[in-house]
Amino acid sequence: GKKPTLGDFILAIRQGEEITQVDFSKLLGISRHNLCDIEHNRRFISPKMAAQFANKLGYSEKQFVRLCLQDMLNREGLALLVDIENAA
Repeated sequence: GKKPTLGDFILAIRQGEEITQVDFSKLLGISRHNLCDIEHNRRFISPKMAAQFANKLGYSEKQFVRLCLQDMLNREGLALLVDIENAA
């Protein structure tokens, strides 16, 4: 039932690549502690940082930014869905 968050996605990428938190955090340019908090949805990043992470990892900026924006809306209790594809 729970919708995936950007933190969930980042965790899945790291685990899929079988990279330690220490090495992955170095790749992203953040501390291991911050990575741990992001992966467990205790810390959230900005859309700009989401785009930077996407570029560093070779993923779509749209996908990372959409998840980031959706996380922001969900945290605020707004029942809205982010639709990047049809945005002007």
